[in-house]
Amino acid sequence: MSLQPQPSVSEAERDQAMRQVVTEGAFASAATALTSGVILTALALHLGASNLVIGVLASAPFLGQLLQAPAILLVERLRKRKLIAVAGGFTGRAMLALMALAPFLPGDLGIAALVIAQLVLCGMSAVGSCAWNAWMRDLAPDDRLGWVFARRTAYAAAISLVAGIAAAIVLDRTTEGSSWRSIIFGVLYGLGFLAGLVSAWLTSRVPEPAMPPRPEIQLGLVGLLRAPLADQNFRRLTIFLASWQFAINLATPFFTVFIVRQLGFDMTFVMVLSAVSQLSNLVALRNWGALADRFANKSVLLVAAPTYILCIVGMIGASQIPHGPWLIAYLVVLHLFMGLAIAGATLATTSIAMKLSPKGQSTAYVACAGLATAVAAGIAPILGGGFADFFAARQFEVLLRWTSPEGVAIVSPLRLSQWDFYFLISGAIGLYAIHRLTLITESGEIRRREMVEQMIDQTRRTVRNLSTVAGLRTLTYLPATFLREAEIRARFLRRQRLKPKPG
Repeated sequence: MSLQPQPSVSEAERDQAMRQVVTEGAFASAATALTSGVILTALALHLGASNLVIGVLASAPFLGQLLQAPAILLVERLRKRKLIAVAGGFTGRAMLALMALAPFLPGDLGIAALVIAQLVLCGMSAVGSCAWNAWMRDLAPDDRLGWVFARRTAYAAAISLVAGIAAAIVLDRTTEGSSWRSIIFGVLYGLGFLAGLVSAWLTSRVPEPAMPPRPEIQLGLVGLLRAPLADQNFRRLTIFLASWQFAINLATPFFTVFIVRQLGFDMTFVMVLSAVSQLSNLVALRNWGALADRFANKSVLLVAAPTYILCIVGMIGASQIPHGPWLIAYLVVLHLFMGLAIAGATLATTSIAMKLSPKGQSTAYVACAGLATAVAAGIAPILGGGFADFFAARQFEVLLRWTSPEGVAIVSPLRLSQWDFYFLISGAIGLYAIHRLTLITESGEIRRREMVEQMIDQTRRTVRNLSTVAGLRTLTYLPATFLREAEIRARFLRRQRLKPKPG
């Protein structure tokens, strides 16, 4: 195992590397699923954290991206992306061991340890990701970017689904605030730490093509960012990504708090909703990946992004429905569509930044977009947590009065309070983000209506497959199917490259 770049990477090595990247993604997603999102919020609530602390924890992944600025200079000067990616990933994952100890520390000390560990974890992950993204841009073939990231994201969704259900079952067997729940959180974060170590080891086994020779004139940070900022199309992409991340992160990190505190459900139900979202995410990824490769990432975003924004605004409807079966059904359906939409949005936003950045300069381009989105997405949840008490003391209500000989009847069809305001504001900002998306140019893009028709056709074929016993049986073979497709695709590409060219 060597952490040094190599002068060239053969096609066979690239094919093997793509499979290793997908496998590594499974362990990375396991570490993430067991230690972030709903699990992290649940741990914070278990420790008695305030809304502001929850907002800081949610903003840490994005504030950590600010370290991409020095990471750009580190990559450009050291020119050893694999070494930086592995070192950053290992250092960050080591913080999961500290987070595993947080439930056993007294009072505010546990919360402080959780916040500090989360900030270090996200910061080191950002440094490693900066090098990793540039590394993958030069390693992965253009015609397989969508395929690789679709498979990698599919594994992430599958692992998150299993981890979420397992965590829900285990947490349901413990009493809220009990020492047993502290033990469960310690075990979850300990397992996440081990999965992170395996992920770092697998990353170290992927070959890195050497970067072009370092120019004699060394550019500072401003010089490196000048090219992406001068590129009008990439600048438009950066503005879209920043506004999009601000919109969704103003409200999304507080879904768990909203469902538990305002709607009155327990944490197990939140885990079930997360599992529903992850399952729909997993089912949709194959279609989104195929459409992104066939047409363009922008076309996928023009369908997925508005759908997700509508789902965020749709959370307001949950507070208008009385607690009962109808509310449960509404939340399940809403999370089903959220999973479908965020699958396409995540896949497309990951790929489009790489696709629009020139080879050999991707470090500066991808990091430029990352810095802008980090500031926007990092500020959003902190503002949300900081203003939680302000909106908690305010309410907007629409009253309808009906006067008749029998008397006066007053009906309130709409009542907004606390987190409802965030969902509404998030929707308004999301509309602006979608407007910015329409200004971006990407080769192969098609109109939104055509993309919707293509997605409907893909969905109909999937539904027809699921309508038979054989189709239902294929669901149990889903992970194996992904592996077989990867192997078949790799063999096909090797045969195509070895086939003698005519003339």
